[in-house]
Amino acid sequence: MKKKIMAFCTIIMFGSPTVLPQVEAEENNNQQIIDEQRSNIQLEIIKGNVELNRVKEEIEKINEQIKRVEQAINDNNQIILETENKISSSQLEIQKLEAEIVTLNEKVSKRNEILKKRALTFQENGGKVNYLDVLLGSTSFKDFVDRVGAVASFVEADQNIINQHEADKEEIRKKQAQVKDKLIDLQSMKVELEGMQSQILEQKQHNEWLRTKAKKKEQVTLSEQAGLMQQDSALEAMYDLTDIDSNEILNGSLLLTNETVKSLISNGLKYVGNSVYVFGGGRNEYDIAAGRFDCSAFVSWAFSQVEIKIGASTEVLKNTGTPIDVEEMKPGDLVFFDTYKKDGHVGIYLGAGKFLGSQSSTGVAIADMTNGYWLEKFNGRVNRIISQ
Repeated sequence: MKKKIMAFCTIIMFGSPTVLPQVEAEENNNQQIIDEQRSNIQLEIIKGNVELNRVKEEIEKINEQIKRVEQAINDNNQIILETENKISSSQLEIQKLEAEIVTLNEKVSKRNEILKKRALTFQENGGKVNYLDVLLGSTSFKDFVDRVGAVASFVEADQNIINQHEADKEEIRKKQAQVKDKLIDLQSMKVELEGMQSQILEQKQHNEWLRTKAKKKEQVTLSEQAGLMQQDSALEAMYDLTDIDSNEILNGSLLLTNETVKSLISNGLKYVGNSVYVFGGGRNEYDIAAGRFDCSAFVSWAFSQVEIKIGASTEVLKNTGTPIDVEEMKPGDLVFFDTYKKDGHVGIYLGAGKFLGSQSSTGVAIADMTNGYWLEKFNGRVNRIISQ
């Protein structure tokens, strides 16, 4: 890990024993400063990527909402078209009913004329002429019965005309009322749909504005991330901190001062390179002895070694301890990642953008959260179990 700067190498070559301790102390001090700067930058990279993932999720949600709104617009347009077709059909129906009404009115008028003539004839003959003719003109009893039946039929026919006349007028009234109500309903529905369509279009415009705003935020965050990574690369060129071994974690660049955290990490590091990932593993003595862990069981076991009992599933662990903002996370905190599901993976934060966990590809190992897969999967959830 300790790469000597040129000045230090020169001093060694000239063999100045009196200056060497001072130079080495200065180098260590410079390295510590750079380590702290890199840790801060790497933390900012992690924070930035959490924000970037949040923005991407927001954009994805907005895109889904825009799709729903566009579908609603299409559906609404279809309903408006169907309503317009119904209005056209109703207008044709109205025209047909109006023609029927004209026909019915003509029938009513004709019946009125017939009834007027009947009434006039009846009045001119004293009101009982038909029955008198039957009584005086009959030549036999059978003729008398036949004539009485004929008069009764005539009176009944007149009554039927009157009844039909009233029924037709009632039918006209009903049809006129039905058509009027139906047309009013359809026209109201069309007005309402057009109003809804206007609101949906406004919603679409607002969503597109939100998407544009989120896209700008995404670009700004990407630019900031690129700048941070450039700074980190520049510092890395001065002192290479990419390979951190167990001793350096416990006693070197990370400067662990909390003894409980130090013991927690020390116990966990024993399984680095000496374990295998097994889903559901790490929950009995055989698995623990053989180094067979899944992520949550390993975390649970590690904390049990410092006499802290916590759950052995990510669902329990994500609700354990105190939630901490990303910028405040310290070694010993739990960090969560969205892998096969939300909060599907958990590890123990080591500092300097590294975490310790049982990874499916490596078993228990140290992984980097500042680039690649784990940077993309870190969801920003940090829980503190040990007070610091």
